[in-house]
Amino acid sequence: MLVPYTIRKVRYVFEYQGWIELDGRRLTRDEVEEITRTAPETIRRFGGEFALSFGDCQARDHFGICPGHSPKGAVVCNGEVRCLVNPDPAPQPLADAITTAVALRNDEGITALSGGVDSSLVAVLAQRECLAVGLAGSHDLLRAQHAAHLLNLPCTSVVVTPPEIEAALPRVLAVIPVKDPVNTSIALTQYFIARGAHDLGYDRILTGQGADELFGGYARYLTTTTLADDLTRDVASLEMQVIRDQSVAALHTTRLSMPYMDIRVVRAALAIPAEEKVKDGKRKVPLRRVAAQYMPEELAGYGKKAMQYGSGIWGELKKLARKNGYKTSVQDYIDQILRVEHGH
Repeated sequence: MLVPYTIRKVRYVFEYQGWIELDGRRLTRDEVEEITRTAPETIRRFGGEFALSFGDCQARDHFGICPGHSPKGAVVCNGEVRCLVNPDPAPQPLADAITTAVALRNDEGITALSGGVDSSLVAVLAQRECLAVGLAGSHDLLRAQHAAHLLNLPCTSVVVTPPEIEAALPRVLAVIPVKDPVNTSIALTQYFIARGAHDLGYDRILTGQGADELFGGYARYLTTTTLADDLTRDVASLEMQVIRDQSVAALHTTRLSMPYMDIRVVRAALAIPAEEKVKDGKRKVPLRRVAAQYMPEELAGYGKKAMQYGSGIWGELKKLARKNGYKTSVQDYIDQILRVEHGH
């Protein structure tokens, strides 16, 4: 147990990013600071998306959604882990877990909408302005506007141009941890989402990250013979994805908020057997069942491509590689940029 913090004969410095809940209630900044001073052992029960610094201690949320310099899910004092941050809310059915997760996050921000079930469910529950990005005429721009119309939500479309993608590549590659074609194309898409949100005056972006891994959304799940193992492996990869996406968002002084990565949702999703998530040729079956309560079946049942494909950015990345002499390898093109721009 974390022992009460003893105030030394130095100025007590308190810094706080993100948001915190305790037993389902959002805490104010003053409440959080008071807890750090008088009952720091309570931090182990904190939910939300946060990074704290108080006195000689730091703490971050359970899954490390909020960027910070200390380890995720831990309270560290003077370089020593004092306790783990492990909130334990009461179990909820999946539908209730998702609605609770969005309700805790919808006080501000803009929703990144691509027209798929993941982002559409977040959008309809959050009831906030939406943002869609893609090349002119891309699938995601068209689907997002259609979804926004059906959900009666405002949605701003940001049209990305090929020169903008080329200019963004060095900035994106400088900050993402895994610099391969898939991660680069996803990060580029996130880059323009973050830029669009910033330009509209937002610093929080509600997203659908985590839904594919938790509920079985990738097309390859339809043909795999090791579905349960694949899902376990992909859920484990979410930590690196969060680092990638938040690093890119930070380039535009924005931060992603992820309702599907709420501990209630994660626990509810992991309790569902793999064979119930992908069945009868359909993916994300439990999530679609929840979504059907809030939107037309046309949206709840729609299967779309991943963001890097639907936005057109993956296709443009391949064109850029060919234009620069790399006809068969996007990775070689990426490596060349790293050598020229960053000396890698």
